[in-house]
Amino acid sequence: MAVALYSRRKRPSALSGVVAFIRRRHWTFFVGSAIFLVILALLIIAPWISPYNPAQQSLRLRLNAPSAVHWLGTDHLGRDLLSRVLIGGRFTVTIAAVTVILSVVIGTFIGIISGRSRGLVDEVLMRTVDLLISIPDVVIAIFLVAIFGPGYGTLIASLTIVGWTPFARLSRGLTLSINSQEYIRAAEVLGCTRRFIIFRHVIPNTIRPIAAVAFLRFGHKLITVGGLSFLGLGVQPPAADWALMLADAQAYAERMPILVIAPGLAIFLSALSVTWIGHGLNIDTKKSSGH
Repeated sequence: MAVALYSRRKRPSALSGVVAFIRRRHWTFFVGSAIFLVILALLIIAPWISPYNPAQQSLRLRLNAPSAVHWLGTDHLGRDLLSRVLIGGRFTVTIAAVTVILSVVIGTFIGIISGRSRGLVDEVLMRTVDLLISIPDVVIAIFLVAIFGPGYGTLIASLTIVGWTPFARLSRGLTLSINSQEYIRAAEVLGCTRRFIIFRHVIPNTIRPIAAVAFLRFGHKLITVGGLSFLGLGVQPPAADWALMLADAQAYAERMPILVIAPGLAIFLSALSVTWIGHGLNIDTKKSSGH
């Protein structure tokens, strides 16, 4: 019976999976994807489309209003604001993306191992998750920056140390749910190896829920990286960064509101777009689980 159950289980084709996803589409996913793709494209081609060198200063042009020459005006050091906004997001988005990718890989791997192993291994891993998840990202970032100094590696390490824990919990819960399915028991009866079951059945069935959470966490990481840069723990002057631009613009916000609006709007749209993507994926996941 187990052999028949396992052999009759059909795996959907890639095309049918895409069609099913489109049918379950939600407007937040597509609108968020469109906004994020535009932002991502602008950040990628920023070095070629920036009208000026973002670090070039000209005190003679400081705090100029938007014009045909400088579309968004200039900051307190005469640097072109549009160029700095285009270049400034590369640091924030790169750090957030690398951190989320590492967190997904590490957390999913640990969660699946925990869910498949159970016993002492499961207990040790989950208690480690409970310990790390109670420590705020910012505390670890400040601690590591105090030791190693600010930089890409320091921020990635500090945000990944805690960032993998939600994915470990999620993947463990999904793995436990998948373990109870009849086709998993049939595969075990047939003598399929643990590695085969994990890569053939467990991982494919955890991709969409984990992807939904990953995009939601991506938005959170964007805000966290921005907050650390605002506190001076991220990219250092004269490099351009959205949060650092916000910090520099505080003293000139009343005279030149665009200095705050431009980088603030960039952070808001980036975080909103990835949150909408995660929200859309999460709705699709709920729909698919209900059939």
